[in-house]
Amino acid sequence: MATVGLVERSRTVVFDLGEVLVSSGEVLPLLAAEVGVSPAEFATAYWPGRPAYDLGGAPEDYWTGVVRALDREPDPALLRRLVQLDSAKWSTLPQASADLLAHVRGRGIRLAVLSNAPAPLAAAVRAAPWSAVVGHLVFSAEEALVKPDPAIYARADATYGTEPGDVIFFDDKPENVAAARAHGWDAHVWAGATAALAALER
Repeated sequence: MATVGLVERSRTVVFDLGEVLVSSGEVLPLLAAEVGVSPAEFATAYWPGRPAYDLGGAPEDYWTGVVRALDREPDPALLRRLVQLDSAKWSTLPQASADLLAHVRGRGIRLAVLSNAPAPLAAAVRAAPWSAVVGHLVFSAEEALVKPDPAIYARADATYGTEPGDVIFFDDKPENVAAARAHGWDAHVWAGATAALAALER
């Protein structure tokens, strides 16, 4: 079989979004400033309700909970700003990630994304120019499944048109990587772009 240097042409490289292609350090400080608290304080309110939001929960419900946990009033205008800012920042690739995707795609390798993400963020990624080079995007809110549920990896294979042995996957959470490996994917805990390229070379 012909190869393209990094991996075989038939393979599909799948990236998580949050903490892989985009760091929370690019997002949470701006959201915290919008509410008027420190990033550390904001994080304590931001993460607990996120799984339900990623599973398809209503934006108003999630952000009302975040704002109230920070002892702020859930003003509708504030909630709208938080939804928009959260989606815009998580869907904006830093240059290093854009370069990584361009490098991998330039070798003729298929790209895909599998992310636990709420519906507004999924829509923002689909509208972002960079996502046009990604063959398939699978988001938890659209599938009503979240990693590490085994079913989401099978759903992703169906979307990508792959068999488990075709997929190389990068995710920041060890439990998501373990579930992907159990499904049959060649999965790796994210340790940065350089480490990812080294894993693809191997």
